[in-house]
Amino acid sequence: MGSLAQDVDDLATELYLTLGLKESSKKISENPRILSILSSLLERSVQKNEKLEESTNKKAAATIFHGLRVPSLSIQQYMDRIFKYSGCSPSCFVLAHIYMDRFLQQPGSCLTSLNVHRLLITSVVVAAKFIDDAFYNNAYYAKVGGVTTGEMNRLELKFLFSLDFRLQVNVGTFGKYCLQLEKEANGGGYQIERSIRVCGLDGWTGNEESKGQLACQRYSCGTV
Repeated sequence: MGSLAQDVDDLATELYLTLGLKESSKKISENPRILSILSSLLERSVQKNEKLEESTNKKAAATIFHGLRVPSLSIQQYMDRIFKYSGCSPSCFVLAHIYMDRFLQQPGSCLTSLNVHRLLITSVVVAAKFIDDAFYNNAYYAKVGGVTTGEMNRLELKFLFSLDFRLQVNVGTFGKYCLQLEKEANGGGYQIERSIRVCGLDGWTGNEESKGQLACQRYSCGTV
């Protein structure tokens, strides 16, 4: 029994090291692997969903998370920027991924090139405040994310109410998401159903306002 528990612990440790959630004995100056894996997943989701929108001639309704123009930074560049300047832990990005998944369970929710960046910065901010020992105020996060402080406050509030303040994530759920992200990195691929695309920071003027494998399915526009 003790040996099985140790095997499970070893497996989890190896997985977290692979994703860059834990530091190995060797100091690594590069960004944790979770950033590139998650950004790749979101990028493909956006591309697939926008093709779907185009083919069905249906577009999701604009929300507070939508900008008027597609930003200039790619999802990867934006995620790297957030990690570099926010000082949040790599685990925040897994938690942000889970929160985004929960957010997208709402009817009509869809990730697009116009909302993915705002959803990303908001979910990371919420995750950092929930699990990290130290974090910045929203005025600082707003500068990192390329929005105003007022917008950052509104985005966070809307996001929290949309989640019904369900921020708790148990270890099992966290591990399942990590495992699926690792499978994604190894070419397992996901059936994704809700759009995202490359955004940048310029022109971010807003309009107005399952777990495991199933988690990623919520990224596509599917039946919207």
